Amino acid sequence: MHERERHRIILSAIQEKPVVTVQDIAELTEASEATIRRDIAALHVQGKLRRVRGGAEAVHPPQQGHLAARPFRVSESVNIDKKRAIARAAVELCEEGDSVIINGGTTTFQMVHFMSARRLQVMTNSFAIAEHLVKQSKCTVSVPGGAIYRDQSLILSPFENDAIRNFYARRMFIGAQGISSHGVMEPDALVIQSEQRLMRQADELIVMVDSSKFNRRSSMILCPLDNVSTIITDDGVSEEAVAMLEGAGVKVLTVKPMAAPVKEEASSVA
Repeated sequence: MHERERHRIILSAIQEKPVVTVQDIAELTEASEATIRRDIAALHVQGKLRRVRGGAEAVHPPQQGHLAARPFRVSESVNIDKKRAIARAAVELCEEGDSVIINGGTTTFQMVHFMSARRLQVMTNSFAIAEHLVKQSKCTVSVPGGAIYRDQSLILSPFENDAIRNFYARRMFIGAQGISSHGVMEPDALVIQSEQRLMRQADELIVMVDSSKFNRRSSMILCPLDNVSTIITDDGVSEEAVAMLEGAGVKVLTVKPMAAPVKEEASSVA
């Protein structure tokens, strides 16, 4: 990852919470801690952040009351080659005319690049996914009611009467903060509440996570592995993780990362 991209991620991350540690940023960027310390020092000199012991903080601390989930722009380019390959495999599971639910996230967002020629009925709580599909695909797109959380590009509502219960899907596609033997993990209660309502409307749950997510944990469990039909991940996943998933009855699909940029499938939107 180039220095400019690392700096963008660091500056975005410090708007998420008051202090971000060197280890947190190293995980996000897959760079060494020594490299991240140099990046923080350079941004500190430029006056773009404040260097603190073990990490960095924003010059103007973020307002509280936001979602705990990472901002979309922070995670969008992290492991992008793996996310593209996972997304392509996910779209290949869909048949023409299928009704699907796509939960908001940077991995699920990559699905849109492979859907331009498809005619699917899509329910999504992602503002970014909905906007892209409306402009660049033949899919029918529905969104639930609720407030738009700009940083995460999510449409969320704590209420039951938000149009979700009127949509049925063959499959639901979601990302996750982490995966363990305890289940699928997410960091925010409101996100979990929304996802669980969406999950009730689908026959199958497909989880899309790159292999780094098996090393991460969160304080909240979205659902146990029993609820998951399939997990799509990259070929960097450990044998132990695969065995754990298969032991829980989860089908595991592994893909090779895509290095080349995605090109939209040629079609005229009708």
